[in-house]
Amino acid sequence: MFYAYGFETVGVVVSDLYFVDPHPEPGQEGAERGVRLELRLFERGSLKGSIYSARPIEVDRPLWRVDLLESVAGPAGSFDRTHHHPRFQGWEPGARVFDEKLSADPLGWLAERLCDLDGVLAEAGAAREDAGATDAAALRRAVPEIMDGVSRLLAGVRAGELGRQPAGDEPVTDARVSWL
Repeated sequence: MFYAYGFETVGVVVSDLYFVDPHPEPGQEGAERGVRLELRLFERGSLKGSIYSARPIEVDRPLWRVDLLESVAGPAGSFDRTHHHPRFQGWEPGARVFDEKLSADPLGWLAERLCDLDGVLAEAGAAREDAGATDAAALRRAVPEIMDGVSRLLAGVRAGELGRQPAGDEPVTDARVSWL
């Protein structure tokens, strides 16, 4: 499942995720599942036909990421692998950052961060000019809808409908099952 919320220049993409890190840090071994949210740049393409034609939209480079993950082997709702990646180097995320506030209240923390686009951009090392003039206000207005989508995805993961291990008999050593 994949949700996209686009604004003037930036947008938010959210998806379920099943992940096995082939090189995990100590204590992070084993499969993880949950929801990934990324703040990304969006690009509007040129019309490909008449003024009535559909306009291409590119979901481009990530700026910031939050992974609301938990160990598949652990209890549902533990958020024991929940972290964020405040910076990207091109397409590559920086190291996982575990934050006590994020762990204590993942959804509250996420909603608060989404309401502060300028702060997120500063944390990401991105220029304020990367966002359009109306992006911060539009994103703030969309936070309730985005959080509803995140909550629905988390419920689907916990119900075993989303964020599932890929089918097959082969052992999973590196899997990302999502649109992101």
